[in-house]
Amino acid sequence: MSAEQKKVKKKFAIVVALIAATGGFLFGFDAGVISGAINFLQDPAGWGVSDSQVEWITTSVVLGAMIGAGLGGRLTDILGRKKIILSASVIFVAGALYSGLAPNILSLILGRIILGIAIGIASLSVPLYISEISPAYMRGALVSLNQLMIAFGGKVSYLSDYLLANDADPFSWRWMFIVGVFPASLMLIGMLFLPETPRWLISHGFEEKGKKILGKVENPEMVEVAVLKIKNDLTIQNESASFRELLKPWLRTPLFIAAGIMFFQQASGINTIIYYSPKIFKLAGIQSNSMAIIPSLIIAVFVLFFTILSISMIDKIGRRKIFFIGLIGMVISLLATGLAFFIGDGLGGNLKYFALVTILIFNSCYAFSMGPLGWLITSEIFPLKVRGAGMSLASITNWLTNAIVAFTFLKLVNALTPAGAFWIYAGVGILAIIWGYYYIPETKGVTLEEIEDHWRGGKSPRELKK
Repeated sequence: MSAEQKKVKKKFAIVVALIAATGGFLFGFDAGVISGAINFLQDPAGWGVSDSQVEWITTSVVLGAMIGAGLGGRLTDILGRKKIILSASVIFVAGALYSGLAPNILSLILGRIILGIAIGIASLSVPLYISEISPAYMRGALVSLNQLMIAFGGKVSYLSDYLLANDADPFSWRWMFIVGVFPASLMLIGMLFLPETPRWLISHGFEEKGKKILGKVENPEMVEVAVLKIKNDLTIQNESASFRELLKPWLRTPLFIAAGIMFFQQASGINTIIYYSPKIFKLAGIQSNSMAIIPSLIIAVFVLFFTILSISMIDKIGRRKIFFIGLIGMVISLLATGLAFFIGDGLGGNLKYFALVTILIFNSCYAFSMGPLGWLITSEIFPLKVRGAGMSLASITNWLTNAIVAFTFLKLVNALTPAGAFWIYAGVGILAIIWGYYYIPETKGVTLEEIEDHWRGGKSPRELKK
């Protein structure tokens, strides 16, 4: 195969991944947009919602995501990855419109649940789609594009919130939600032109179509080998795919890895920053609703940079090194954030600057490690026939932990002060480092079929390497 042909295949894989990763953009946008709206929702001149109601509005999107994640996994296995992503696009449009036009708090909560369903579906189907359509040598980078788009979506939501924020209009939050209709429509149009994944096609009897798609991304000599391996694995897995199948002894290890990394990804407290960032910076001394959004914009720039850095390195230095480097940085920055709030009176007006720096470091380390690794590793470690079901259970773990963290953050702040809350998250990070030493596998350069063979051989996660 010529260098020009390799270049064409690489471009095709990148374009497909970028279009699909629009689902990640919407994930980040619709998760982050609430942060700019909270202070306006609590404005006495508007709805004047309480902290408890804010927690319900914030957590409702996570509850919806659990529903979406629970439904999406089996449906992706039955109907295909592409159709499910298209369905999520339509739900994103409906949820954005309903949230922005909500006449009361209950309707806003319902609109956020609808958005959450779309996020839950996209959160598992997009990395799954990209993982199955990517060549092994660049799978890590392409799947991590989804995390880049999540970060980019968050950045755009903060920028959009800032541009639409108007301290004189307590209902300026409405357009913050409605703007989400536009990227959702683009995703819907783009996905119409993308193929189904070759692995799903082959597993459902469309071998020629699957080979044709594989030929667009893989070297010619690898296509037949990949098809034979997929068919052999399907022969071994002659049972119907189900959640119950994931409890088989040889699949318990990947299930534990997926649930574990998703738990620690969220229990580290990342979404307290995404959902409550302006609220946190108001606690640190910034008074204006509009100005409280600016630190989120600054943080988002760094998050984008470190996500790109992770993508450039993840297929070079490997998953395990990135995991430990990022988590150590997260723990140190969380301890420092807690310390800054603990001695807040001594820092005076400088507290907001110390908080900005430490939270910025925390978000950057997360973007470099746990952000992309959570979705990447879970999309790699399950065998083809139960990959959707496995991703679904992993996503449910992610969103359930997310909901608990989102619903308890303000309660922790009120009961333990901000310092106590951040120190609890640091403790979770320390536990994650210990757990990861034993359970994070090195999947760099290993094909999805080779990973499956590793689990069938009863080998430990630390033994998996190219």
